[in-house]
Amino acid sequence: MAGTPPPPVRYWPVEDLPALVPDPFLDVLLREEPVARIRLPYGEGCAWLVTRYEDVRFVTSDPRFSRAGVVGRAVTTMRPVPVASQTAGLQYIDPPRHARLRRVVARAFTGRSMRRLRPLAERRAAGLLEGMERAGAPADLVEHLHGPFPIAVLRDFLGVEEKDWHRWAATGEALLSAGADAQERAREAALITRARVTELLRSRREDPRDDLAGVLARAAEAGEITDDEATSLAIAVQVSGGHAVRNNSASMMYALLTHPGHLDRLRREPELLPRAVEELFRYVPHRNGVGIPRVATEDVEVGGRLIRAGDVVYNAYLAANRDPEVFPDPDALDFDRDNLAHVAFGHGPHHCLAAVMARMEAEVMIGAVLTRFPGIRLAVPPGEVGFQTRGLIRGPRTLPVTW
Repeated sequence: MAGTPPPPVRYWPVEDLPALVPDPFLDVLLREEPVARIRLPYGEGCAWLVTRYEDVRFVTSDPRFSRAGVVGRAVTTMRPVPVASQTAGLQYIDPPRHARLRRVVARAFTGRSMRRLRPLAERRAAGLLEGMERAGAPADLVEHLHGPFPIAVLRDFLGVEEKDWHRWAATGEALLSAGADAQERAREAALITRARVTELLRSRREDPRDDLAGVLARAAEAGEITDDEATSLAIAVQVSGGHAVRNNSASMMYALLTHPGHLDRLRREPELLPRAVEELFRYVPHRNGVGIPRVATEDVEVGGRLIRAGDVVYNAYLAANRDPEVFPDPDALDFDRDNLAHVAFGHGPHHCLAAVMARMEAEVMIGAVLTRFPGIRLAVPPGEVGFQTRGLIRGPRTLPVTW
């Protein structure tokens, strides 16, 4: 193994793909070179890309692969500006500090808080769909539901006033834009977002509440976390809870509308919805490319390849979710699949804390649509549904439906 030369470096431009088409680059690597070396559009050098399910779970849970090791390094990357701070928050740190911050945020993502949020979410979804029904068919489901609903739920969860939220949502979009022309816009959005979150946390010290901002403000005031850590944590929740949920949930609905047999089955068997949502999380390619890498702290063998200390490693969760060794017939949407243990929310210590809320939101949105519009269908051919371009998160820009 020590004398085996490393494989050649493959350039991965991460181009826009139509609808829910899986990235063919990942498909090829999963079959032919499951641990490969790649170069991405920005940054410097190359990195390893891990695509097999078991290898992804290994890298994301083994302490010899460090998120903190990325800080300050000009690694090859997807975008010119990091979405989250590299000096605070959960994304770029390792245990034990990671466990300390995660415990603070977990106080907001409890079963009790989700039980409090769910009735509010159900009422919000029903009201939005009532408005869509009044507007008449055809209608854009993104405009009427998938856009405003996650924003409303996140607003209640984070504690932002309704009158201010539209400005927060706009900067959240800019934070996740990609491409050279978006670089300055992303930098400006990062500065604006940080200032707004800082002000929100300051206000919670004067007006304590039981929302996420209140949890973070109390933890900072008690010295459990720093002000910068509190700010970065709130930004991470805003980005994942607004922009990402909107696009992912709209992609789920597009998947159902283009699989009418599955949609009919959910109408007949509403109790199947939680399983269906898990399969949809596995099936839908929710992002372009890859996320935050790790750095090997010592030599480690992964999938028959020797990864040297200091090497950068990316995990392809999208590829892992379509690994045929784990998910037979992986390109099929199958609500009866035995294995529901996807990695759409990551794995290991950095598994997404907001997964419990994203699941709740998906169930509420899909259930509300099926209840109010049992005859819902696309108002245009599937190929005419426009999807996001030049971004990190995939999803329909519009979703025209009739009923």
